[in-house]
Amino acid sequence: MGTANDKAARSAPSATRRADIVAAARALYEERGLSKTSVQDITDRVGVTRSLFYHYFPDKEAVTSAVLDDYVADFIEATHYWNAQRRTGDIEHALSSVVKLMRLGVFEHDAFRRSLASRENAALYIDFVNRVADRIATYIVETTVQDYSARHRVRINHVYETFYVLILGIVGYLRTHPDADDEVLKDLIVQTLHMDRGRPETDDTE
Repeated sequence: MGTANDKAARSAPSATRRADIVAAARALYEERGLSKTSVQDITDRVGVTRSLFYHYFPDKEAVTSAVLDDYVADFIEATHYWNAQRRTGDIEHALSSVVKLMRLGVFEHDAFRRSLASRENAALYIDFVNRVADRIATYIVETTVQDYSARHRVRINHVYETFYVLILGIVGYLRTHPDADDEVLKDLIVQTLHMDRGRPETDDTE
């Protein structure tokens, strides 16, 4: 027989119950780290039984995947904010602010981020970064690239794929070279994307 909290949770909307479990897992991961958090810890934090947990998630790995999606959503929200704050035609400002955004994404520290960075969770970290690269590349292609193409020639083929690889590369480089100069990072972005840092051009001249 379930507890009173469990019964109350079951009566709540399904999406709310699931979100509560994910939020509890995320909070515990941030406080303790991934390996030091059990399913029992998560259900204790929410105040429900393990049976309710398993109604929504087959195992800890599944709820961890949902937590990763939460982190990806946070990064996408920050990218939306960056895009909204861009100054029309001001490439230097866009480059400086996107480098700052990438640094924040890589170096925000909590126990969960440290867990992801460990060898033990290397596969999980790769999964997380791949999700980020996919979502951000898709968003930038649908928004920022369209704005840029109105004033400049887009000189790359396979636009989504190029952004995907660029994001993976910048993240990986920052993790191994945390003191990299911002100007170097900006140059890497410009060279990879064959961007115009000078006057706008809309024709096909080289």
